[in-house]
Amino acid sequence: MTSPDSAQQEPSDEPPRRRVCSARFERAARQRGWQRIAGIDEAGRGSLFGPVVAAAVILNPRRRIVGLDDSKKLAPDRRVELAARIHEHALAWAVAEIDAARIDAWNIYQATRQAMLAAVLQLHPVPDYLLLDAIELDLPIEQKPLIHGDARSVSIAAASILAKVERDRRLEEFDQFYPQYGLAQNKGYGTPDHLEALQRFGPSPLHRFSFAPVREARCWAAGAEQVLLPLESHSTAF
Repeated sequence: MTSPDSAQQEPSDEPPRRRVCSARFERAARQRGWQRIAGIDEAGRGSLFGPVVAAAVILNPRRRIVGLDDSKKLAPDRRVELAARIHEHALAWAVAEIDAARIDAWNIYQATRQAMLAAVLQLHPVPDYLLLDAIELDLPIEQKPLIHGDARSVSIAAASILAKVERDRRLEEFDQFYPQYGLAQNKGYGTPDHLEALQRFGPSPLHRFSFAPVREARCWAAGAEQVLLPLESHSTAF
């Protein structure tokens, strides 16, 4: 005979539920009395080059923006289109970045939190509730971190779109100064072409030297050849 506990542990034949990006977390917060609900997210955390960018967005509950979702699921043209709508219709939005030097000094986790904090502090009006993608900030504001929040909350999704669009724009600018790394295409991530360029040319001043592929490329280039130099003779004739 199967016990109730063991029956509950049996795997279900039903397919896993798909995460749907919606305003349910925002509605729940408003039902509890919060009014200015900001979503916060970042872009570029795993990149080898350039800044990490964070965005904060307070959406207008009376102005729905159709199609908000995790920026990684959206085509670049669609992200740009949605970013324009967010700029136009959101009650407030802000973007902030932390450069590669500070990422190396602090570590990427702390740099990401600082970028998010800077974005929130730029918002006017000031939010009274924060929805974040699996992170918390040192602010005296009610917060709710959500695992995979950019795929579940429209506010976090909006922030992820603004952060991604802004960072992509910045990387396209950097590509003009460092075309050898293909930044306009790989956005600084560790793609095979980027890693090959690091080995061939070494890192630029804007790479993140605290990241292992950059640090290792700085020490040695795969295509380099060591030329043997003749040893100087220190013998003295007597």
